Amino acid sequence: MAEEAKAKGNAAFSAGDYDAAVRHFSDAIALAPSNHVLYSNRSAAYASLNNFAEALADAKKTVELKPDWPKGYSRLGAAYVGSHNYGDAISAYKKGLEIDPHNEALKSGLKDAEGAAAKSFRSRAPPTDNPFNSAFAGPEMWAKLTADPTTRSYLQQPDFITMMQEIQKNPNNLNLYLKDQRVMQALGVLLNVKFKGPTGDDMEIPEEESPKKSEPAKEEKKPEPEPEPMELTEDGKEKKDRKAQALKEKEEGNAAYKKKDFEKAIAHYTKALELDDEDISYLTNRAAVYLEMGQYEECIKDCDKAVERGRELRSDFKMIARALTRKGTALVKMAKCSKDFEPAIETFQKALTEHRNPDTLKRLNEAEKAKKELEQQEIFDPTIADGSVKKAFHYLSHPVIHVCFHVPPKLGTLFCYQICLSLLLMMFPGNEYFKQQKYPEAVKHYTESLRRNPKDPKAYSNRAACYTKLGALPEALKDAEKCIELDPTFSKGYTRKGAAQFFMKEYDKALETYQEGLKLDPENQELLDGMRRCVQQINKAGRGELSPEELKERQAKAMQDPEIQNILSDPVMRQVLVDFQENPKAAQDHMKNPMVMNKIQKLINAGIVQMR
Repeated sequence: MAEEAKAKGNAAFSAGDYDAAVRHFSDAIALAPSNHVLYSNRSAAYASLNNFAEALADAKKTVELKPDWPKGYSRLGAAYVGSHNYGDAISAYKKGLEIDPHNEALKSGLKDAEGAAAKSFRSRAPPTDNPFNSAFAGPEMWAKLTADPTTRSYLQQPDFITMMQEIQKNPNNLNLYLKDQRVMQALGVLLNVKFKGPTGDDMEIPEEESPKKSEPAKEEKKPEPEPEPMELTEDGKEKKDRKAQALKEKEEGNAAYKKKDFEKAIAHYTKALELDDEDISYLTNRAAVYLEMGQYEECIKDCDKAVERGRELRSDFKMIARALTRKGTALVKMAKCSKDFEPAIETFQKALTEHRNPDTLKRLNEAEKAKKELEQQEIFDPTIADGSVKKAFHYLSHPVIHVCFHVPPKLGTLFCYQICLSLLLMMFPGNEYFKQQKYPEAVKHYTESLRRNPKDPKAYSNRAACYTKLGALPEALKDAEKCIELDPTFSKGYTRKGAAQFFMKEYDKALETYQEGLKLDPENQELLDGMRRCVQQINKAGRGELSPEELKERQAKAMQDPEIQNILSDPVMRQVLVDFQENPKAAQDHMKNPMVMNKIQKLINAGIVQMR
């Protein structure tokens, strides 16, 4: 189970879903708290989320559990670097290299840590050589930005404030943000120099279907890139005027869109494109209008043009991603008729490679869910039976089938098809393969049967039996529990669950399962035999008849059981165990307490306590 959770964590990490990766690795750690690899993996996931405090804690735990493992020091160094603790990071990498001097990851990490430490040292030196020091100094900077109507709107944007704070701390950081038009605009205000830049009102229209929703609109409120005056060619003044007119047309188009005057909005965006073909937002905005009007083909055409033109102009990757997301949304709308969600899924995936936007990821998940639901519906479509409908009805009409499966003679046609197909897939091939001891083939057919009827407890029971034969005990236990969940009165489910627990050497749990099944079917011989085998094994442990190897194995397994851990960590129970060894009179009093004796019995069953 821990390996299964670990595999899920690795898959989520590879997909970039670091929150899910943390959850899965945490589940695995709960099951195997001494596995150093799990802490290492979770440390990497936390570091990817920039949660370096948790990453550092997990890295330290990794090194504590496995001090001779080089990768643990790599995790530790990375966490220290993320925490800006470069000295400790360097020490961690060097310690790892003492264990494995040729480890390239440690060498690279050490080099990066040393570079970061040197850079940090230089940044703490007084930045006397920067000509813009005075412009960003003191509270006067914020006062000037607030006084200017353009930069005042930027102060509502957290990312802009963060950038300005970084520049104020160290004016040399200005070089990191020169491509951001808002920073250039702010620099112009602070130096009293006029820079050309987009206005605060130059926003992309909402991504959501309804333009009245305010929250999605806030996400879009980012100034779009615009060529700076130095890039103008031909008649500079004329081109500048055309761009200004195009922006005006766009603003009017946005206003018309919000009023749902779509024809007028399209006219304005089209005019903006005629005036300026170097801003793909006019195409993506017009595509949004076509999407709202249900003209999906036109929307897709505009999105394709925006992507093509954007790549020519080397536009911001976020703009490319926006165009692809809008195209994917149109393809989803079309898929509701065509029943083909694959093009939309591929388009959303391409958008995520350009920019990992939460909204795009949400739309991708919705498209994949719709595809899965459609496939499930098609599974129940009788037209996919490939001519076997008559054969299915032949089996369905058989009196044995009616008796065994309680199929009423008058059922709706579609439901009859569903039952027929499930019976054909499960009862005949799956059971035949099981009888022939071809368990992998049987599993395949039972799995196909469950795809067609996921609420059939008998199919889960049969597959659990196959998994038990194959030694895949966690899978068998999972199927048996699902069988009981679907039909708590089906005694076979308890037989399957008890068998899986017995072979996992969880004898006390298996005994409880068999006893629960016997409440429903007191004469069931399989349940009675299972309970007898459990009692034999439990008594064997209680009498001290286990070999040292068997005892050690059982105790190790028991120590991973949360219930056993709770009993052993209970101060009262610790005193009880001491009394059983040193104070016979107190032990007799404890034996009168049913709750205490129940816990003692669990420890005996687990091999932790032996009665002499």
